[in-house]
Amino acid sequence: MQAIHKRAAPSACAPGPSLIGLAALTRKAMRGEDLASVARSLLLRLADDSRDAAALLDLSTIEQLLGASANRVALQARALELRRAFTQAPSRGGACTLLALVAPGDFMANTPLEFLLEDADIRVDYLYVDAEMDILATAPAHDAAIVAVAECAANRPLLAAIARVAGRWPQPLLNAPEHIARLTRDGAWRLLYEEPGVIYPRNQRFSRRQLSEAGRAENFPFIVRPLDSHAGAGLEKIEDKTELAAYLQNHAEAFFYTAPFIDYRGADGKFRKTRIAVVDGEPFPVHLAISSRWMIHYLNADMAENADHRAEGALFMDRFPDFARRHAHTFAFMQKKLQLDYFLVDCAEVGSDQLLIFEVGSAMIAHDLDCPENFAYKSAPMRRLFDAFQRLILSRAGEGGTSGAPA
Repeated sequence: MQAIHKRAAPSACAPGPSLIGLAALTRKAMRGEDLASVARSLLLRLADDSRDAAALLDLSTIEQLLGASANRVALQARALELRRAFTQAPSRGGACTLLALVAPGDFMANTPLEFLLEDADIRVDYLYVDAEMDILATAPAHDAAIVAVAECAANRPLLAAIARVAGRWPQPLLNAPEHIARLTRDGAWRLLYEEPGVIYPRNQRFSRRQLSEAGRAENFPFIVRPLDSHAGAGLEKIEDKTELAAYLQNHAEAFFYTAPFIDYRGADGKFRKTRIAVVDGEPFPVHLAISSRWMIHYLNADMAENADHRAEGALFMDRFPDFARRHAHTFAFMQKKLQLDYFLVDCAEVGSDQLLIFEVGSAMIAHDLDCPENFAYKSAPMRRLFDAFQRLILSRAGEGGTSGAPA
């Protein structure tokens, strides 16, 4: 059999100029600052040097923030033709270098590390991997590495490629790729549903034909979404056969996930969903979202407009140690089963001793970009989360010895 030679591109491996980065650009966007002026400065850089891959990648981020996903894809592809490694340099020094293994794609393709490390004394180098490259040979020098590639259909070959070399990685490697790969909606359900402190509606994967046949069994109501969808895209509650037929008519995807609908309204008729980040086994609050709608996402929840909801959010953050103690056994169980250094869970508290699980993953966003006047209560809890994540990186980097590239 003819040998297959994996390609390596040494000239494109070493990180070039530092990125402005996702966190800084998103902060500008959320505060209503003019991204067009930033884009113009990046275009001037490209006029001076057409091979400025960092400028292209930052431009691709701006396009995504502006909703121009096609431009995002094209600009990112041009950047990755020029180089595969990019750096996010800290504003001061650099206690260590973290190598993040990332995938091409939109903001959901990878763990958004920049929000966790925005003010850290840690240099982050991003290596965009593909399934054919020699990942070990391409990786620049670093003190610790993290698999930031998220679970999704497009990323499965990348996770498999990283898994093939993970056992030979010379520095500490966080978030093992084989464990991320298990975080499909049905895979996470299989890992966690048996825990007594967990209510996890069974997530099942169906083809279009199978979904139509399942609907004839009259298992209503249930929720359905296309495979790999997030943030409510294509997510609907199906009450009967007529609604299912209409849903399939309006969604051309080949595969879907379903789960029984659980009415998790509180006594006041409102729905509450919280996001928890777990760092090395320790849970931290990210946000509480409150809404009169069952399909809650933080950005569409009634938080910015409702002072009472924000007051409840502040109380939740303040009393989170009590929440964590009530569910300590569940978080310990999740850590044991998932075996990830960092993950997030979207859930709702049911009664005082159970968590209703909506989603588990490694790429949900945790940020402190909300309006500082209305959401002042978030800053201290988010700072504790960021500090914990940074301590995790520094401690693992300290275990790795002298910085170096993989042999």
